[in-house]
Amino acid sequence: MKKHQIAAQLFTVRDFIKDEKGIAESFAKVRSLGYETVQISGMGPIDEKVCKKLLDDNGLRCIATHESPKALFEEPMKIVERLKKLDCIHTAFPHPGPYPLNTADDVKKLANLLAKCGQILSENGIVLSYHNHHIEFKKIGGELILDTFLNTVPAEYLKMELDTYWAQFGGQEPSKRIKKLAGRMPLLHLKDYRINAENAVKFAEIGKGNLDWPDIIPSAEKGGTEWFIVEQDSCDGDPFEALGTSYNYIAANFCD
Repeated sequence: MKKHQIAAQLFTVRDFIKDEKGIAESFAKVRSLGYETVQISGMGPIDEKVCKKLLDDNGLRCIATHESPKALFEEPMKIVERLKKLDCIHTAFPHPGPYPLNTADDVKKLANLLAKCGQILSENGIVLSYHNHHIEFKKIGGELILDTFLNTVPAEYLKMELDTYWAQFGGQEPSKRIKKLAGRMPLLHLKDYRINAENAVKFAEIGKGNLDWPDIIPSAEKGGTEWFIVEQDSCDGDPFEALGTSYNYIAANFCD
């Protein structure tokens, strides 16, 4: 892996990117940590051209976004226009949101929506990936929901952005799932998983938790993953410091 393939998921610092001033300051901080690439999510309203200039001014590149289910399903061409202004080809479906996943019909309905959206995006040069939480590892009709999505929607219309923490939380072995996704996972969310002193499951900086990174990261590289995106949903301290700790661990242990 090259260092520029380590991207910062800006959802990690969402409290600091609510307006243009905060976005500019946060871009500068993220770049100072070593990151050259970011995934946009959790950001306040800003014109894409202004955002692109701020990225350029700070030596950053947007390699992916998260977009709301509503925007993806109801206005996919607006997503195409937005990403082209950012010079970005990847986006991800972030969570089921208002779409229940309690029955086989629920799963089929969402799969059909993903297929329709993915086709429109694909025909316009944009790659749609699915970002998991733990719910997708529930079995309905004898099959994991995630597997139903991937088996139902053509691969050219839906790729995968596996989240390692949520895969583990859902009872999966992340590296095993990654190997199964070889060739279909351009994006990977790197997120560590720890048990704290009160025996509660918590998020952690990469290398500070229990996940098997010496298996996870090489397996993803071998399977063709292009972007290794660091995200921490919540941090005990400064989220920028958390991003820095994770970057330093990955760069020191897995980069050429």
